[in-house]
Amino acid sequence: MSAILQTEGGAGGWPGRLLRLEGLALLVVACVLYHRTGLSWWWFAGLFLVPDLSFLAYGLGRGAGTLAYNLTHTEVGPVALGLVGLTVAPAALSFALIWAAHVGWDRLVGYGLKSASSFDHTHLGPVGKAARAARETRRISRPGA
Repeated sequence: MSAILQTEGGAGGWPGRLLRLEGLALLVVACVLYHRTGLSWWWFAGLFLVPDLSFLAYGLGRGAGTLAYNLTHTEVGPVALGLVGLTVAPAALSFALIWAAHVGWDRLVGYGLKSASSFDHTHLGPVGKAARAARETRRISRPGA
Protein backbone atom coordinates (compact mmCIF):
# COMPACT_ATOMS: atom_id res chain seq x y z
CA MET A 1 0.00 0.00 0.00
CA SER A 2 2.79 2.46 0.84
CA ALA A 3 4.23 2.06 -2.68
CA ILE A 4 0.99 3.53 -4.06
CA LEU A 5 1.25 6.59 -1.83
CA GLN A 6 4.97 7.32 -1.84
CA THR A 7 7.76 6.79 -4.36
CA GLU A 8 11.41 7.79 -4.15
CA GLY A 9 10.91 10.52 -1.55
CA GLY A 10 8.01 12.27 -3.27
CA ALA A 11 4.31 12.01 -3.86
CA GLY A 12 3.57 9.15 -6.23
CA GLY A 13 0.49 7.26 -7.32
CA TRP A 14 -2.79 9.10 -6.89
CA PRO A 15 -1.45 11.82 -4.57
CA GLY A 16 1.15 12.72 -7.19
CA ARG A 17 -1.44 12.72 -9.96
CA LEU A 18 -3.74 14.92 -7.90
CA LEU A 19 -0.92 17.40 -7.25
CA ARG A 20 -0.21 17.56 -10.99
CA LEU A 21 -3.92 18.03 -11.70
CA GLU A 22 -3.91 20.83 -9.14
CA GLY A 23 -1.06 22.41 -11.12
CA LEU A 24 -3.11 22.15 -14.32
CA ALA A 25 -6.06 23.81 -12.60
CA LEU A 26 -3.87 26.67 -11.36
CA LEU A 27 -2.34 27.12 -14.82
CA VAL A 28 -5.72 27.20 -16.57
CA VAL A 29 -7.35 29.58 -14.08
CA ALA A 30 -4.37 31.94 -14.17
CA CYS A 31 -4.35 31.97 -17.98
CA VAL A 32 -8.11 32.55 -18.24
CA LEU A 33 -7.95 35.41 -15.75
CA TYR A 34 -4.90 36.88 -17.49
CA HIS A 35 -6.78 36.78 -20.78
CA ARG A 36 -9.58 38.76 -19.13
CA THR A 37 -7.13 41.53 -18.22
CA GLY A 38 -6.76 42.28 -21.94
CA LEU A 39 -2.99 42.60 -21.60
CA SER A 40 -0.58 41.39 -24.25
CA TRP A 41 0.37 37.72 -24.34
CA TRP A 42 3.86 38.93 -25.25
CA TRP A 43 4.16 40.22 -21.69
CA PHE A 44 2.96 36.85 -20.43
CA ALA A 45 5.51 34.96 -22.54
CA GLY A 46 8.31 37.34 -21.63
CA LEU A 47 7.71 37.14 -17.89
CA PHE A 48 6.65 33.50 -17.58
CA LEU A 49 10.13 32.20 -16.71
CA VAL A 50 11.11 35.06 -14.36
CA PRO A 51 10.54 32.92 -11.22
CA ASP A 52 13.25 30.58 -12.50
CA LEU A 53 15.81 33.36 -12.05
CA SER A 54 15.77 32.16 -8.45
CA PHE A 55 18.18 29.46 -9.68
CA LEU A 56 20.88 32.13 -9.57
CA ALA A 57 20.79 31.92 -5.77
CA TYR A 58 22.35 28.45 -6.04
CA GLY A 59 25.55 30.38 -6.77
CA LEU A 60 25.45 31.38 -3.09
CA GLY A 61 25.15 27.78 -1.97
CA ARG A 62 22.62 24.96 -1.89
CA GLY A 63 20.72 26.35 1.11
CA ALA A 64 20.29 29.81 -0.41
CA GLY A 65 19.29 28.31 -3.75
CA THR A 66 16.75 25.97 -2.22
CA LEU A 67 15.23 28.77 -0.15
CA ALA A 68 15.03 31.19 -3.10
CA TYR A 69 13.59 28.55 -5.43
CA ASN A 70 10.98 27.37 -2.94
CA LEU A 71 9.91 30.91 -2.02
CA THR A 72 9.30 31.72 -5.68
CA HIS A 73 7.61 28.41 -6.51
CA THR A 74 4.75 28.22 -4.01
CA GLU A 75 1.26 29.63 -4.44
CA VAL A 76 1.78 32.00 -1.49
CA GLY A 77 3.68 34.66 -3.45
CA PRO A 78 1.29 34.93 -6.38
CA VAL A 79 -1.73 34.95 -4.05
CA ALA A 80 -0.23 37.72 -1.90
CA LEU A 81 0.70 39.75 -4.98
CA GLY A 82 -2.77 39.15 -6.42
CA LEU A 83 -4.34 40.55 -3.25
CA VAL A 84 -2.15 43.62 -3.58
CA GLY A 85 -3.32 43.91 -7.18
CA LEU A 86 -6.97 43.64 -6.20
CA THR A 87 -6.75 46.13 -3.35
CA VAL A 88 -4.08 48.79 -3.89
CA ALA A 89 -2.03 48.36 -7.07
CA PRO A 90 -4.07 46.96 -9.97
CA ALA A 91 -1.00 46.50 -12.19
CA ALA A 92 0.31 43.87 -9.78
CA LEU A 93 -2.57 41.53 -10.63
CA SER A 94 -1.24 40.69 -14.09
CA PHE A 95 2.19 39.85 -12.65
CA ALA A 96 0.55 37.66 -10.00
CA LEU A 97 -1.37 35.75 -12.67
CA ILE A 98 1.77 35.14 -14.74
CA TRP A 99 3.59 33.98 -11.60
CA ALA A 100 0.70 31.68 -10.65
CA ALA A 101 0.65 30.22 -14.16
CA HIS A 102 4.36 29.48 -13.88
CA VAL A 103 3.89 27.67 -10.56
CA GLY A 104 0.98 25.71 -12.04
CA TRP A 105 3.04 24.72 -15.07
CA ASP A 106 5.91 23.52 -12.91
CA ARG A 107 3.57 21.36 -10.83
CA LEU A 108 1.87 19.99 -13.94
CA VAL A 109 5.14 18.79 -15.45
CA GLY A 110 6.36 17.36 -12.14
CA TYR A 111 8.64 20.03 -10.72
CA GLY A 112 8.02 20.44 -7.04
CA LEU A 113 9.60 22.29 -4.17
CA LYS A 114 13.30 21.49 -3.89
CA SER A 115 14.84 19.45 -1.12
CA ALA A 116 17.90 20.89 0.60
CA SER A 117 19.61 17.51 0.13
CA SER A 118 19.66 17.67 -3.68
CA PHE A 119 18.44 19.88 -6.50
CA ASP A 120 17.00 16.76 -8.16
CA HIS A 121 14.76 15.80 -5.21
CA THR A 122 11.39 17.54 -4.90
CA HIS A 123 8.17 17.06 -2.96
CA LEU A 124 6.69 15.50 -6.11
CA GLY A 125 9.54 13.04 -6.48
CA PRO A 126 12.88 12.96 -8.26
CA VAL A 127 13.55 15.04 -11.37
CA GLY A 128 16.43 15.16 -13.83
CA LYS A 129 19.30 12.76 -13.15
CA ALA A 130 17.64 11.45 -9.98
CA ALA A 131 14.48 10.57 -11.92
CA ARG A 132 16.47 8.75 -14.59
CA ALA A 133 18.40 6.85 -11.90
CA ALA A 134 15.15 5.90 -10.12
CA ARG A 135 13.62 4.62 -13.39
CA GLU A 136 16.74 2.61 -14.13
CA THR A 137 16.75 1.12 -10.62
CA ARG A 138 13.09 0.10 -10.96
CA ARG A 139 13.76 -1.41 -14.41
CA ILE A 140 16.70 -3.46 -13.14
CA SER A 141 14.94 -4.60 -9.98
CA ARG A 142 11.94 -6.02 -11.86
CA PRO A 143 12.40 -9.70 -12.59
CA GLY A 144 12.15 -10.46 -16.28
CA ALA A 145 12.45 -6.82 -17.31
